[in-house]
Amino acid sequence: MKNILVIGAGLSASSMLRYFTENAAAEDWYIKVGDRDGELAISKVQGCDRAEGFELDGLNAEQRAPLVEWADLVISMLPARFHIEVAKDCIRFKTNLITPSYISNEMRELDQAAKDAGIIIMNEIGVDPGLDHMSAKKILDEIENRGGKMHIFESFTGGLVAPESDNNPWNYKFTWNPRNVVLAGQGSAAKFIQEGQYKYIPYNRLFRRTEVIEIEGFGKFEGYANRDSLKYRDVYDLQDIPTIYRGTLRRKGFSKSWNAFVQIGATDDSYTLEGSKDMTKRDFINSFLPYNPTDSVELKLKHYLKIDQDDIMFEKLEWLGIFEKEKVDITEDVTPAQFLQKILEEKWTLEPQDKDMIVMWHKFVYTLNGDFHEINSHMISIGEDQTYTAMSNTVGLPAAICAKMILNETIQLKGVELPTKASIYNPILNELESYGIQFNDVEIEEPVLYAD
Repeated sequence: MKNILVIGAGLSASSMLRYFTENAAAEDWYIKVGDRDGELAISKVQGCDRAEGFELDGLNAEQRAPLVEWADLVISMLPARFHIEVAKDCIRFKTNLITPSYISNEMRELDQAAKDAGIIIMNEIGVDPGLDHMSAKKILDEIENRGGKMHIFESFTGGLVAPESDNNPWNYKFTWNPRNVVLAGQGSAAKFIQEGQYKYIPYNRLFRRTEVIEIEGFGKFEGYANRDSLKYRDVYDLQDIPTIYRGTLRRKGFSKSWNAFVQIGATDDSYTLEGSKDMTKRDFINSFLPYNPTDSVELKLKHYLKIDQDDIMFEKLEWLGIFEKEKVDITEDVTPAQFLQKILEEKWTLEPQDKDMIVMWHKFVYTLNGDFHEINSHMISIGEDQTYTAMSNTVGLPAAICAKMILNETIQLKGVELPTKASIYNPILNELESYGIQFNDVEIEEPVLYAD
């Protein structure tokens, strides 16, 4: 019997735990699931006699260590910054580890120690990062094997609301951590390379520099740049590529309206708003606008942002209730970003019957025998319900399939790894197709290149 320890039973773990419990008997697995919320952990594996859930503080080394020692494989669903402590335990007890998070510098430094311990620490095996790596690398490797040379690589991913649940003017609802949405793009300028020239987009311009992408059957989306596209030249072995650009997808029109909050300073998380615990939504917006004894908050905002009278952008802002003389649910002073998040959670939270959607889109332009060629590849995944969401399926299933391959020794690599090798991504992508997660690749007759 092989023993699996899952640390964290939150939403993104649901589909993974279903995979484990459904395959436990056939694969001869025993699964232990620990979470701060013991009842939640128990509920996620109910009905499976080869699994148990229990209360666990995953950050408590004394509680965690004996469980890591018991396991053949640990999957850490903790926040990314806490994976490193789990990884050190896994090295100590010679236990394999999977995390869905980006490899940190600290994690990368454990590569030799993991090899010496004879274990694999597989990172970035979720949706983004994860499915993006695997689906992109599959086509990139095929192009290279045919003798092609990459010229443009673009990749966008978005967590959105499914079309049948899209019933608000923003065409958006929270399908992931709301705080990450409010803070998206902050911290540094977005950087990428375009036709051999390094490009930078500061945060205050990020949501006005977007690319429109149309996917047949699903309409138009827009993508804004992620913070650092350049590091993917090494991840995908594209050091000499003239153009590489990665971004986040929203429905067309979202970014212009979201930019209103950026421009007035409502997404700032660097200071506390004095007296914000007593503010109404209207007070909050007014706090960023010039004083005027006669003009309304609405009129001042229009003047400040130069919003035309008939601009649908104002309708979107108004729909959020930002001008209402109504308080939000806070008991202490908070940052502007935290206050804004509270407003948005009232309007952008998924209803019980709603479904989410993951959209991923890649563009590959390459030269072969002197000619340019283009491939567009996209994946659309719609959630089943509020438990087995598209986010949970696309994060959890790749990790679960990877776990099976490690336990079956199909994957024999050791050290700190990414799922960018054909021996890893091909079996995972093939099995994901049986769950309806598959990519549609289209050859474009007239490749689209950038103007000089």
